[in-house]
Formats: sequence, structure tokens, C-alpha cells
Amino acid sequence: MNINATLAASLHRQHTASPSDWETTFRQMALFDLAADTELGFFLAYYRNFAIPSIAATLHANAEIQQRPMKRSYDTAIVIYELVSCGLDSDRGRTMVELLNRVHRNVPGTKDDFLYVLLTLLVVPIRWIQKQAWRQPTTAELAAASRFFTELGSRMNITGMPATYAEAENFFDRYEAAHVARSAEGQLLMDSTVQVFQSRLPAPLRPLAKRLISTMLDDGRLTDALCLPRAGRISRTGLKTGLAARNAIRRRRPLKTKPHFTPGAAGSRLYPGGYSLDQIGPVNVPSSSVPSGHELP
Repeated sequence: MNINATLAASLHRQHTASPSDWETTFRQMALFDLAADTELGFFLAYYRNFAIPSIAATLHANAEIQQRPMKRSYDTAIVIYELVSCGLDSDRGRTMVELLNRVHRNVPGTKDDFLYVLLTLLVVPIRWIQKQAWRQPTTAELAAASRFFTELGSRMNITGMPATYAEAENFFDRYEAAHVARSAEGQLLMDSTVQVFQSRLPAPLRPLAKRLISTMLDDGRLTDALCLPRAGRISRTGLKTGLAARNAIRRRRPLKTKPHFTPGAAGSRLYPGGYSLDQIGPVNVPSSSVPSGHELP
């Protein structure tokens, strides 16, 4: 197999993708071409909400993260990947959208709060990819990712979605400049959730979990708000070197033929035998019709 030819072919396909194929383009990006970095971006986006005091207070009051941090973390990722993998209007996709609307019924917050939470899933992964991935995202991929989250926002009755990725970035930066701050609730959520990251690290690295997260976030204002240790020169250099080596290897290997995520698949720490959709989400949440109005993703 000519590795360079397969990588070039995929890159050409992603460069020339039709705007009408936005769901396929984003799926290829998130599950194949830039899968590992997209996942890391989703992971960092999850923590970012804890740095907004009003959102942290809501999440803390719900208590789901403190009581079941592993389940909340895994289920959040599963919902997003089900939507990406199966499509927003597939049977599984509609079930996940209904779940999102149901579990966030009556969640307090402003229109901008709801929009910010959704846009973390767009902006944070894209920025990580632009800075750290083995290749840059294409213009078509940026448009496809933006369209995906615009369509998801529409299905969740979130209005005012930015029309372009550049507008999404602008909103994201303005919102964080106005709202990022330290809070007791945010620190408690961070402390509860960091154990999930620790569980995925080799034993010798687990004591360094908070410093690793801080290094990946690479934002002093944010790490201060989350009560994380500031990243030092050594840790930043280590991350940069490790990612450079990984990227060099990545460019010399063909794209995987198996997607990064398979719906319902076995093998995860939380669902070693696989999962059904009715297992996903908070426990003891009654089934009901999808409400109208704004919903937090």
C-alpha cells in the first residue's frame, strides 16, 4: 500500500468535499483523519465548562458528576460520538437528541450560556487540531463541523448559532473573557472528574494528571480558574516533543479503516460488554416528550 497516496487521497477528498456533504465530511474528520485529536479536543471541552461559575454551579447542584464521574464522562462522549457516527436524523441520533433535551429540561441559564456549552464542542477540538494535530483541518472540514453543531443546536432549540466557524470563535472568546473565573463548585467538579483522566494513564503518570491537563489546556487564566497547577517549561516541552514524534509516525502510516468509534461496541472501562442506548445518561431520568425552549447540551 502506498501510504502517502492514501493520505493524499483522503486530504484531497476533505479539501474538495461538497458543502451538502457536511455530515459525511465531519464524520470522516472525527472518526478517521483527525480522530485522536478530535477526541482530545472533546475531552478538554468537557473541563472548560467548570471554569464558568454559573455553569459550574448548575452542574454541581445536579450532583451527577460528583456521584458518578466515570459514567457522566463516558456518557457525554458516547452521546456526541453516536450523533457523529450515526447522523443527527438517524434513529440512534434522534434518540440521543431526545435524551439531551430530556435530561436538560429546566436547566437554568442564559441564551449565551447554552450557546457557549455547545460551542465548546466545536471550537476547543478545532483549536487543538490546528495547534497539535498531524495536519491542519481543511476549509471544508471547518465548515462541516460548524454546520454539524448548528444543526444540533437547532434540534435542541438553541437559537443564535453563529453562521461560520470564525463567528463561533469570536463568540467563544468574548464569552470566556467575560465569564471565566474561579469558583468553589468548579474546583469540586474538577477534583471529581480528574480521576477519570487518571484512570486512563499509566500508573507512574497518574500523580501528574492535573499538570498534564493544565499543559494541554495551555491557558493560564483557565487553569487558575480550575485550580490546576500552572504548566511549566519542562511539561510544555515534553508535550510538544511527544506530539511531534506522534505526528511524524502518524504521517508514515495509512489511515485506519476501522472508525475511532463504533456504536454500542464493547471494550470500554464503563461498558466492557457494550451498551444499549437506554443505558446512556443520568440514572432515574423519566422518559418524556422533548420540551420546547432552550436546552443545555
